[in-house]
Amino acid sequence: MIKMDAVLVGFGTVGQGVAEAIQMKDQLFVDRFGEGIRIVAAFDSNTYAASKKGLNPTELVRTKVGKGNIGKKRPETIPEMLSRLDYDVLVEMTPTNIVDAKPGIDHIKAALNAGRDVVTSNKGPLALKFREISKLAAKNKCNLRFEASVGGATPVINLASELLRCERISSIRGIMNGTCNYILSRMESEGLPWEPALREAQQLGYAETDPSYDIDGIDTACKVAILANAIMGNDVTVHDVERTGIRGVNLEAVTLAAQDKKVIRLIGEITEKGVEVAPRLIPRGHPLSISGTLNTFHIQTDLAGEIIVAGRGAGRHETASAVMSDLWVIMRTKEPNSHSS
Repeated sequence: MIKMDAVLVGFGTVGQGVAEAIQMKDQLFVDRFGEGIRIVAAFDSNTYAASKKGLNPTELVRTKVGKGNIGKKRPETIPEMLSRLDYDVLVEMTPTNIVDAKPGIDHIKAALNAGRDVVTSNKGPLALKFREISKLAAKNKCNLRFEASVGGATPVINLASELLRCERISSIRGIMNGTCNYILSRMESEGLPWEPALREAQQLGYAETDPSYDIDGIDTACKVAILANAIMGNDVTVHDVERTGIRGVNLEAVTLAAQDKKVIRLIGEITEKGVEVAPRLIPRGHPLSISGTLNTFHIQTDLAGEIIVAGRGAGRHETASAVMSDLWVIMRTKEPNSHSS
């Protein structure tokens, strides 16, 4: 039997979705590994709950929704508690911070320094300190997995780094932000000017009240940096990515593109020339002309040729699906005689 005791840090939409997924998929893990994933501690921004026997995921979510917290005040900082708790894997899901990657990077370092595996959806530490935390994981012989940080339910990292391991990948291009894609799609299909399309995206919950993280291309640039490092072997940060958002895309440009049977899409690019995020003219019918809130990735390889993968890039259970796939792989690597890496 393979045991996995997990600590969840960050219990917002993603954290709650992961707790629900752990409950939902318990029997699947029991059937495969002999035991399911047990949540032995969970933290939100101010409180925590812990039990060596395991916490009930459904009760955790119910308590958070009902009371706005998950338990009692912490006696010390989360990194201090992570260095003392007994667990196998940290699931780090605090909000992305691209200024200094805190508090997520502190949580990840504390777990790795304690010899614990890490699964994270947090883009900040990966987009700013990828090489540092990768070396720390290797030094302490820990798994560091982060499928949920880029594609949500679109498995681009695991696809490229595992299933395409024998390929030489020369480029990755993609639509990596559903908010921008929705706005540009509405401008194209309904003839909406930029501002009304943005307001509609905000009303539907696709865009935040302050949408700059999405529409200025920051979110896409973070994902480009992560992919460049994880798949292409680069050593870049989000600040190395040339970035142009969609604020400058007006209805006239969208109309002119349509007359030429093209669409405008915000594309993240990792090529041998560099890393960039910018609006691009895409021929109608091309895989990167996809509409709506979906993400799509176009991977160019030497043997398989072009690989296209598309799916939902955000959402409670969509992101949880990526976290669960990483937890599954970690459990698989713990099996006796496992040759997984």
